[in-house]
Amino acid sequence: MSKIQKRSQLQYTDNVFLFVPNLIASLSLYYMKWHPKVCVTLYCISCLLDAVDGNAARYFDQCSKFGAVLDMVTDRCTTTCLLCFLSIQYPQWTILFQFLVSLDFSSHYMHMYSSMTAGSTSHKKLSESDYKFLHLYYNSSTVLFIMCAGNELFFVILYFLKFLPEPSEAWYYLLGASGIICFAKQFINVVQIVNASKVLATIDKEDRQKALSAKEQ
Repeated sequence: MSKIQKRSQLQYTDNVFLFVPNLIASLSLYYMKWHPKVCVTLYCISCLLDAVDGNAARYFDQCSKFGAVLDMVTDRCTTTCLLCFLSIQYPQWTILFQFLVSLDFSSHYMHMYSSMTAGSTSHKKLSESDYKFLHLYYNSSTVLFIMCAGNELFFVILYFLKFLPEPSEAWYYLLGASGIICFAKQFINVVQIVNASKVLATIDKEDRQKALSAKEQ
């Protein structure tokens, strides 16, 4: 059997819930409270798999609307679970972690909703007329990976430091470097909200103009 025939058999399924990237995105974290090494290992594996699930979807010709939404939802939920735990470990920073969760969810929800309302086939497809930072973020796989990896690494290090009796200086250097990327990622989230708000406002204005024109006729 040729490779093409094998690939055709692999990609033939009508059940989107069993698509390879959707199964990858369904991985979850365990042992967060008691086993930091296992938790960090699983979390990092989950993030790495998340980085390749899009390529897997395209390779197996298994891109789906369900997969796109599931990918974003699982990302948000995974990060939120970690931030909730960090709120317990760092109670003095609870308000900050709550803000980060709110910003993450609201920015991605508004961005995806505005993209769907505007008729885009993917929330990652942006035109040159959109914000340059946002366009670069979604159209450069390298930038997207660095931003997401650095953001998650910052939270993972904060988590792991709570279980280290005497962490070395290297941990804090790594925390500082990833913290800069994390801050940049939050800036992107703010840009997403602003851009999505403008897109929705423009659509509302166009709809009102069409409705007014229809009444005048």
